[in-house]
Amino acid sequence: MALKFDTPITAVPLFHQGKVRDMYDLGEHFLMVASDRLSAFDVVLPTPIPGKGKILNQLSLFWFEQLKMPSHLVTANVEDYPAVLKPYADYLKGCSMLVKKAKRHDVECIARGYIVGSGWKDYQKTGKICGHTLPEGLKLCSKIEPAIYTPSTKAESGHDENIPYEQTIPIVGEKIAGELRDLTLQVYGKARDYAATKGIILADTKFEFGEIEGKTVLIDEVLTPDSSRYWPAEKYREGENQESFDKQYVRDWLETLDWNKDYPGPAIPKDVVKNTLDKYVEIFARLTGKQPEI
Repeated sequence: MALKFDTPITAVPLFHQGKVRDMYDLGEHFLMVASDRLSAFDVVLPTPIPGKGKILNQLSLFWFEQLKMPSHLVTANVEDYPAVLKPYADYLKGCSMLVKKAKRHDVECIARGYIVGSGWKDYQKTGKICGHTLPEGLKLCSKIEPAIYTPSTKAESGHDENIPYEQTIPIVGEKIAGELRDLTLQVYGKARDYAATKGIILADTKFEFGEIEGKTVLIDEVLTPDSSRYWPAEKYREGENQESFDKQYVRDWLETLDWNKDYPGPAIPKDVVKNTLDKYVEIFARLTGKQPEI
């Protein structure tokens, strides 16, 4: 199994290399490739997770189909890619998609249905998360009902910053700000309800949106273990850290280290790599009823 850390495509120009995805400019479209890189605390760690890119890509494709929401997706069938990409067909199969070009809205759109992570830290200090005043006495991993919209800045490097909804208005304008909030909660609600039928709690997730032909659409990844917290419902216990099917496992391991969360991150041991991949495979299988092709 080939490791996909830096994608080897040279026949078309690299438009942007993100923490996990590489975007190539094909003129009318972008080629989006999910690598095996893993980012935690906004730092790309030096050890890849073999097969992770394919799982992320295939799970995004599943959710695009499940949600029936407008998105940037054109196709993930490598046989339909432009001829210039044919030499890379074996490499790209399963870990890539052809997408429409969109004008990205520079807000990370986060929905929280449970109080955990940075939201829990903010609540402990202020009783609020991103301007939302929450009831007193909530515990770690308490359910938030209804779910709340907690946007953040979209940093090209360094750490994203949680901001109140009102601070998104100067970034994208009042109309789009409201649309992003409503779409985020709408999509989260649909995904949360579906996941519940599979015995999975979708605790929180983040989306990215862009504009294509005047319409706001989902872009980038959607509802993957990199962008979402997934918990097994049968093991949920309020007031405790939850077993998770996402990169929270790596975050928890990192928290045991003497690391200041700045680049470069620490190398990941083999057992942590294996256990991380196992969690990605399991959440894919539980949500889709299939095994990922890796």
